[in-house]
Amino acid sequence: MTSTRSFWLAGRQAGGETALDVTSPWTGRPVGRVSVPTDDQVEEAVAAAYAVREEFAATPAHLRAAALDHVSRRLAERTEEIAQLISAENGKPIKWARGEVRRSVSVFRIAAEEARRFNSGEAQRLDTDAAGQGRLALTRRFPKGVVLGITPFNFPLNQCAHKVAPAIAAGAPIILKPAPNTPLSALVLGDLLAETELPEGAWSVLPVANDRMPALVRDDRLPVISFTGSEKVGYAIMDSVPRKHCTLELGGNGAAVVLGDFTRDEDLDRAADRIATFSNYQGGQSCISVQRVIADAAVYDRLLPRIVAAVEAQITGDPSDDRTDVGPLVSEDAACRVESWVDEAVVSGATLHTGGKRDGASYAPTVLADVPADTTLACEEVFGPVLTVLRVSGEAEAFAAVNDSKYGLQTGVFTHDLQAAFRAHRALEVGGVVIGDVPSYRADQMPYGGVKQSGVGREGVRFAMDDYTYERVLVLTDLAL
Repeated sequence: MTSTRSFWLAGRQAGGETALDVTSPWTGRPVGRVSVPTDDQVEEAVAAAYAVREEFAATPAHLRAAALDHVSRRLAERTEEIAQLISAENGKPIKWARGEVRRSVSVFRIAAEEARRFNSGEAQRLDTDAAGQGRLALTRRFPKGVVLGITPFNFPLNQCAHKVAPAIAAGAPIILKPAPNTPLSALVLGDLLAETELPEGAWSVLPVANDRMPALVRDDRLPVISFTGSEKVGYAIMDSVPRKHCTLELGGNGAAVVLGDFTRDEDLDRAADRIATFSNYQGGQSCISVQRVIADAAVYDRLLPRIVAAVEAQITGDPSDDRTDVGPLVSEDAACRVESWVDEAVVSGATLHTGGKRDGASYAPTVLADVPADTTLACEEVFGPVLTVLRVSGEAEAFAAVNDSKYGLQTGVFTHDLQAAFRAHRALEVGGVVIGDVPSYRADQMPYGGVKQSGVGREGVRFAMDDYTYERVLVLTDLAL
């Protein structure tokens, strides 16, 4: 019988009165059982974080950096164990799960480095006007208060890392609410934090149900909310607390643009391989997976069959198998939704080139062309292993097609033309432009986030630290004057 896993309340293990089962999307069998905090325990965690906020803000940088370094090292030491856990609770192929752990190692290492150099202060002379003679301004950043971090299922460890590590680096207590269907990785992160000397109350990991989230969101003691998830939920949070600071990392329908100069066989082979891989990695359950290919007419007819062949070469099946490229979606309901969107597009006139079949929670890697612009698949984030291909004439039409979306997260542009790269950077209404590759590239230290309906604010360790803090100016006056 599976033992019940404790949660982390103000830095110590605790158990609630009820528990939830965590089920494998691949086997349908339980892979863990997690204790659920009571309302009183949630209140205790919030009160503890609020009470320790001033003490934690004043914690020496070396102590916070040492804690972050420790978590980074311990994640590295336990990579295989944690990767197996991610794969079990999420259905992610083991090779991608290992990559997620390695990224989390990097996030905590970067946060340790930022903790040592953040908030050193900036001096500004004020004697540029006569009234400022004999005065000097010193500007430093201070935490806004306790952070509420809310994370999704698709990266159950690394999304938690992107909430927790910047908060600790900045000296802000954090309440972490992981996705209820993938809480096990977050609780392991709590195990590692408990090995550090961070003050009691500085962090909690609370696997509460989503219907208890609104009460946390409205709590005045939690002035900063960092949310990663769906557009609908993210903007509902922001609308419910307009006076709070909200960072929202929401969805996208990432486009890979292949311009007309990308004509060599080796160019098209590489583009097709990268597109096929990153339209299907994580089962397509990534905000920056490739959902749309926008190909110049000069290369379309040679590129499309290469993409179809590369997609058909993706190995599907058991996520615990090292050879598997594409595992199940997080649930059968998720796969049924993807199936319904593809079926709607085909009925409306889209051409299905491969895939289009569901088996339980798994959906076959799929490629469609000629998808009508008014279908759900063309307008929304599919969050599944589905790719659409569009023919355009020229760079201007390609960039207009990228921008013809309510989303604006990242775009990849395959081109050898440096000037086209700069034009893309200027013209595309997205948070990030990746030249020579798919939109799915992310380095954990860079600013990451979108525009339009893809979110507000930026992740990436230092940029999240900026979001969790505010500038406070100190004016020094020469009293001898």
